[in-house]
Amino acid sequence: MLTIATQIAPDSLISPNGLPHFGHFDGIVNSLGLAHFTYFDTMDKPASKWAKHFDYKQFQFVSLVTPRYVIGIALADIAYLGSAFCYLYDIKANSLTQLDWLKPLRLGYDMAPSPAAGISGIGRKGAQLSFEIIEGVWRLVIDTPNIQADVTLHPAPLSLPMAMCTPTGYNGWTYTQKHNGLTVKGRLTVAHEPQPLNQALAGYDFSAGYMCRDTSWRWASINAQIEEGIMGLNLAAGVNETGATENVFWINGERHLLGPVQFEFDRHATLGTKVWRAYSQNGQVDLQFSARNCRQEKRNLWVIKSNFRQYLGHFSGTIIDNQGRRYQLNHVLGLTEDHYARW
Repeated sequence: MLTIATQIAPDSLISPNGLPHFGHFDGIVNSLGLAHFTYFDTMDKPASKWAKHFDYKQFQFVSLVTPRYVIGIALADIAYLGSAFCYLYDIKANSLTQLDWLKPLRLGYDMAPSPAAGISGIGRKGAQLSFEIIEGVWRLVIDTPNIQADVTLHPAPLSLPMAMCTPTGYNGWTYTQKHNGLTVKGRLTVAHEPQPLNQALAGYDFSAGYMCRDTSWRWASINAQIEEGIMGLNLAAGVNETGATENVFWINGERHLLGPVQFEFDRHATLGTKVWRAYSQNGQVDLQFSARNCRQEKRNLWVIKSNFRQYLGHFSGTIIDNQGRRYQLNHVLGLTEDHYARW
């Protein structure tokens, strides 16, 4: 099976010479070190302070899965605009409700500057959400008319996140940190009904950097209990693909970095007929996904655009870990995403 080299996570992503460290890391980068990044334009001239400020993008996402509900929470900062959403998916009823936030020019929201520590949040009492990161452990707080939560996400002992940085475009870079298959502790109330968390699982995504002006990606994510134990999966195509990929499989906390994965689907198919295939050329991943519901939005704001679709549905197929062990997935709940952004 595939062997991918890793390195100890640097304290600062940006090195003393002003350039980012690239590759896969065993651990979490304490600081992105943005102030030290030497940013040039595409004509190799020093970029302006304006460009350095507005070209930086950051987003964070948490998926929380219980036997009854899936909750998806996102915060994004593209410098011009801050946005967020919180959706509630009732698995049995196949129904989805959501709240959205939109704030201009970093007014009314905060983003943690470090993947290891900090607070991100948006909204006011009665319609707010926040992420707090303490020594790499994520705390999620939600206060909306339908959902009240104060939970922490816990990896298995010695479990490593997927943390990496790759070159992006001509002069940029992207840092991505994800960890799936996390257990959940705390309290969660949905529609005034307390929800048990003994079977709840979660995953998070912290991504930031100088991404391409026009960016698109396909993505798949699972947090689930299968016969062999707790599994997490992250598959993506479209952003981190310059010399490394962000594809990774966790089983009972053990991390298996994977090679490139292709996504095949008909973007224009109706929801009931939408079937994805995600597979790798070496046979480690061969999955089919059938969509049941979708959280979507289209925003065309002239200089910035977003065409976002996140699907909820079920995966079936096989995954082979890096020790050659095969795992069969049968109707396992998860997410896919198809996203285009001009930012």
